[in-house]
Amino acid sequence: MTTTQHHGGGWQFETRQVHAGAVPDPTTGARAVPIHQTTGYVYRDTAHAAAAFELADLTTHAYTRLSNPATAVAEERIAALEGGSAAVAVASGQAATSLALLNLARTGDHIVASSSLYGGTRTLLEHTFADFVIDGDSSWPGWPSLSWPG
Repeated sequence: MTTTQHHGGGWQFETRQVHAGAVPDPTTGARAVPIHQTTGYVYRDTAHAAAAFELADLTTHAYTRLSNPATAVAEERIAALEGGSAAVAVASGQAATSLALLNLARTGDHIVASSSLYGGTRTLLEHTFADFVIDGDSSWPGWPSLSWPG
């Protein structure tokens, strides 16, 4: 299977939904992505392990909560379906919100958001982010919006 096929290039949307990101098992020929019931992985040597844990080698799984073969396929499939170059799967909406905002906001930034936000997100903005010296204000009564004054 070529890299283009692996990412779903040239496939119809319906085919990408089922097959993008997955490669048939070369030993068994199985088409479905297996579920690996493991938390750890074996490395060729200490340099290989170090590269995995330092995220220098993104093709090697370091720890199942960080990445694993099934999640990697799901991320590649979502990216192929959405036309993106990559995707990140997280365990909850709050994790997704935290990840997105922590990648955008920096120390000293001020986030302005709607007062109708989900309560957990309000707590995140008004209390948790304060530990990062990121000011969160969810008192704005208008439509949901985020802004970072430059």
